Amino acid sequence: MLSTSGLRSGGEILVDALKIHGVDTVFCVPGESFLAAIDALAGAGNAVKTVVTRHEAGAAHMAEAYGKLTGQPGICFVTRGPGASHAAIGVHTASQDSTPMILFIGQVSRGMLGREAWQEVDFRQMFGGMAKWVVEIDRVERIPELVSRAFHVAVSGRPGPVVVSLPEDMLAEQAAVADAGRYARAAAHPGDAQLSRLLEMIARAERPLVIVGGGGWNARACADFKTFIEAFDLPVVSGFRRQDIFDNRHPNYVGHVGLGPSPGLVERIRSADLIIAIGGRLGETTTSGYTLFGVPKPSQRFVHVHADPAELGRVYQADLLINAGMPELAAAVARLRPDGAMQPRAEARRKIWVAEARAELMADQTPRTMPGPVDLGAVMLHLRKVLPEDAIISNGAGNYAIWVHKFHRYGGFRTQLAPTSGAMGYGLPAAITAKLVHPERTAVCFAGDGCFLMSANELATAAQYGLGVVVIVVSNGMYGSIRMHQEKEYPGRVHATTLENPDFVALARAFGGYGEIVLETEGFAAAFARARTFADGNRKPALLELKVDPEAITPNATLTQLRQRTLKVGVAALQG
Repeated sequence: MLSTSGLRSGGEILVDALKIHGVDTVFCVPGESFLAAIDALAGAGNAVKTVVTRHEAGAAHMAEAYGKLTGQPGICFVTRGPGASHAAIGVHTASQDSTPMILFIGQVSRGMLGREAWQEVDFRQMFGGMAKWVVEIDRVERIPELVSRAFHVAVSGRPGPVVVSLPEDMLAEQAAVADAGRYARAAAHPGDAQLSRLLEMIARAERPLVIVGGGGWNARACADFKTFIEAFDLPVVSGFRRQDIFDNRHPNYVGHVGLGPSPGLVERIRSADLIIAIGGRLGETTTSGYTLFGVPKPSQRFVHVHADPAELGRVYQADLLINAGMPELAAAVARLRPDGAMQPRAEARRKIWVAEARAELMADQTPRTMPGPVDLGAVMLHLRKVLPEDAIISNGAGNYAIWVHKFHRYGGFRTQLAPTSGAMGYGLPAAITAKLVHPERTAVCFAGDGCFLMSANELATAAQYGLGVVVIVVSNGMYGSIRMHQEKEYPGRVHATTLENPDFVALARAFGGYGEIVLETEGFAAAFARARTFADGNRKPALLELKVDPEAITPNATLTQLRQRTLKVGVAALQG
C-alpha cells in the first residue's frame, strides 16, 4: 500500500524506501557526498544494520555475497570518484555471477555536474557496460519510484547489479512524497510444450548429463531440482564455482567443470548424447575455453535453460531453448515423471552411465601426495571429515582454490561463496558476510598469500562486529596461477610473480584475532581445532598460515613438471 508522509529529506526518503523493500543490512565506507543518507541510517536504528568496512572493494564484495546468500539485493553505499572506482570490482563480480546487488553512490551536487567537479564521474559511462541499469536521481520526489525500479531490475530475469547515483544536494533537499510498495520479482516460466519436449528428449537419452549453474537459485529451487534429478536418475555436473546447487555427496553428483576439470569428466561430457544446461551461461571457464561443445552447434543434443532470453542462442544453437527463472523451472520439472516413457534400453544403459561417472569422481577425489611439508590435499581431506555439512566455504582467485573445489564436498545450497569473475580478495569479505547472515554456521575463508593481502584489512571489520571467521592462508611466496601460466608460456623466465610477505600470524593478532603458522601436515588438525575454538568462543577472526612448497602448483603437477613439459614440446616443435 502506498503511504504519504510529511516533509522528509532525500536521505530519509531513501532509507524509508530501503526498509519498505526489506533491507536489513547495508555495507559502506562513509563519504561526505551522502551524509544525509548516513544520518537517515542512524535514524533507522536497529531496523537497518550499517556495516562499515575498511575499503570500498570490501564493502562491495560483502554486499555481493549478501545477495548470493539471501537472494535479496545486497546494498552498498560508497562515495563518488575514488569510492565508486574501488567498488567497481564488486559490481563486476555481481554482473558475472548474476547476483542481485544495488550500489548507491554519493554524487556531486546537481549544479556542479558536467564541470569535472571534485571527484566527479559520469557513472552512466563508468558502469554502463557492467551493471544491468545505471540511474542518477535528479529529483527528490522520484526517489521512491527509481529505487523501486532498481530493486525490480536487480532481482528480475537474470539477477545482477544496479548502480544508483545520488547527488549530494538532492539527498539534503526536503519533500513530501508518497512511498512505493515493496518490489516483486518477475520471472519467466517454462511452457507445457517445452516441458513435453524435454521429457521426450530425456526418455531417449542413454548418456545424458545435466550441467547446472548460474544465479537466481534458492533453497526451494535446489530441493525441487533434486526431485527432478532423482526421478529421472540423471547425472549432475556443476558449472564453475556453482558446486553448492546440488549436494556433492549425492550419488547423482558426478563432478564439476571449470579450472582443472577431470579429464575423464571432460571426455564424458563430449561423449554424452544429451546435455541439459540449466541456469548457466556456459561461459569460457565452465566450457574450458568454449571447447567442450561445438560452436555454434554442439554435436550433442542440447537443451539450454536460462533466465535471460538474450543469453539463449548467444553462443550455442540448442535443440530446445527454455527461458525461465530457476525457481520456476525447478518447480515445473519437479512435477515431471518418467511414467513409462523411458525406453528400457536407454534406462538400463543410463544406470551404468551414472554409476561409472560417480565412481570416476570418487577416484578423482583422492588427492595425490604433493611436494613439501604441508600437503593441501591432506588438509582438504581432514576438513572434509570435521566441517559441518552446512559450513560456508569462501575463496577468492588463485591456484590454491583448485584444491578446495576439487576435494571439498559442498553440502548443498549456499555452502560455497566463490567469484566466477575470478576476483582476488573476495574470500575474506564473503566469509564476513556469511558469518553476519548466519552467525550459527562455520565460515571458512581460503586465500592465497597474494589474494589475502588484497583484503586483509577487513580483519578489522570482522573484529569490530564480532564475526568469528576462520581464514586459511595458503602461503607460497608467489602469485601462483600467474606463475603457472608463466611456466607454460615462458618456461624458466620468472618475473613479476614473486612475493615477500609480512608475518601473517602477527597481523592476525594485531587485529585482536588468533594466528598460528602450520609448517607440517601433521600439525594442521590440531591448529584448525584451536583456530575454530577461538573464533567461536571469542567471536573474533582466526588465521592459519599454511607454508606450502611453491613446487606444489596444482594437485596434478609441479612447477618443474610444467616447465619440463613446455620445454619438451618446444624442442619437439623445433626438431619437427
